[in-house]
Parts: sequence; structure tokens; C-alpha cells
Amino acid sequence: MPSFGPTLHSELSTIHVLVIMDPRLVAFERLLNIMDDLRAKCPWDMKQTFETLRPLTIEETYELGDAILEKDLDGVKKEIGDLMLHMVFYAKLGQEQGAFTITDVLNGICEKLIHRHPHIYGDVKVKDDEEVKANWEKIKLAERRTLDPLGRPVTAPSVLEGVPRGLPSLVKAIRIQDKARGVGFDWEHRDQVWAKVNEELGELKHEVDSDSPKQAEELGDVLFSLVNYARFLSIDPDEALERTNRKFIRRFQFLERESVKDGHALGDMTLAQMDTYWERAKGEE
Repeated sequence: MPSFGPTLHSELSTIHVLVIMDPRLVAFERLLNIMDDLRAKCPWDMKQTFETLRPLTIEETYELGDAILEKDLDGVKKEIGDLMLHMVFYAKLGQEQGAFTITDVLNGICEKLIHRHPHIYGDVKVKDDEEVKANWEKIKLAERRTLDPLGRPVTAPSVLEGVPRGLPSLVKAIRIQDKARGVGFDWEHRDQVWAKVNEELGELKHEVDSDSPKQAEELGDVLFSLVNYARFLSIDPDEALERTNRKFIRRFQFLERESVKDGHALGDMTLAQMDTYWERAKGEE
């Protein structure tokens, strides 16, 4: 049997060491091993299920969102770690139930990304990110389509099936509109959308003026059309609303602090007095 020779053996050893010592792989394996320890030895971790972890994962996701909005990159790093732990935890539970392993999870997402990026891993040509999104939605639809033995479509899956029912309503409106846009169901110009906003505002005012039971329905239409308009402005309405929430909190808490310093009780102040502090808060920003 021929020998590779000392030079090639040395090169192969170097490659082997580099593969083993990739810090990303080392860190991920460390987390997997810690998860095994926790699941085997920690009374709290041993009791957890998919259902008990779910609300904690949702909370961690919102904490990551907070850190992103605050531009707190150290916080973003920490919250990503918390979410990574949750993903590894779910994979561990899946392995224990014989449903899937972390290897299945990672290979699954790799295959999905390759399949849904034919402009990277195939010969499809795209001109911009909007075309990438449109292709993505078409591929997802094709993946969910059921075929008969002759390869003919049996079911026509809804474009909107991929929108989770449990999403907050504002976020769900964004995703619904994105999905519809992905298959071409959309306005052509933002002026058309603004006209629709005004149309819905007029309908809401009519229902309010007539004290109609349809006021809530019309308000929902107004909000949905505003979300649509925000999309045409490339603004995330959920993020925009959260920034306004935080701005209101800052200004109101300024009002509370400064009025107390001046010896005023908040509940005893007139609206004009409170508005003076409010304008000061705006000025300081």
C-alpha cells in the first residue's frame, strides 16, 4: 500500500486540527453538553416540556426585540444566547421523544435555505430583494402543494397558511400583507394606499356619527390600511408604534418627576398645567 509521505500527513493533520478547533463548533458543542448535564441533573430543567418552555421563549424573544430597539448590542448578544439555549432545549426534548435531533434541525434548515435560494444555489436570476421575496413565497407554496400519483395538484394551499394564528394582531397584519404581496396581490402606488386610508377613515367617522355597532370593525379596517401604508413607506409599523410608546412613557415620567419637584399632585393639576411639563419634556428631547 502506498504511503502518503510525511508532508501530506502533516497537511492532513493540520486540516484535522483546524476543523476540530473551529471556535464556533467548540462553543456549540459545549452548549450541547451543558444541556445534556442540565437535563440529567437539574430538578428544574428535568421538569420542562415544550409547553412549559413556550411562554419563556416568547418572553425571551421580546427581550431581544427590546435590546434591538435600544441599540444595546451587549444586550442583543445576551438575548441571542438565551434564545439559543431555548432552541437547544427544544431539540433535546425532541430527541428524548424520538421525534428529531439537533442534527435533524440543523440539516433541515440548511436544506430549506438551499432550496429557497435558487439564485444562490441554482441558476435562477433575480434583480432585487423584492424578487427574492416573491420567489420565496412561490417556493413555499409549491412545497405545501399535495400531488396525486400522476403528479397533478390535489390541494391548493392558501398563501396565508404560513401566518401563525398566535401572532400579535399588528404583526399578523404585516405578515398577511407581505404574503399577499408575494403573489402579486397588492396596490401599485402608495398614493392608492393613502386614498384607501382616507376612505376607511371616512367610513369610521360615519359609523361613529351614527353610533353604529360597526365602529370596532371600521376601526380595524383603518388600522389595517395604515399598516399597509407603512409597508409602502418601508416602515415597520410595530416598531414605529413601540418607539412612540417609549416616547410617551419618557415624557409622561418627566411630567411626573418634575411636577412632584414643584410640589404638585398629579391628580390635582389641570390639563393646561400638565401640558406645560409635557412641552418641557419635548423640548429636552
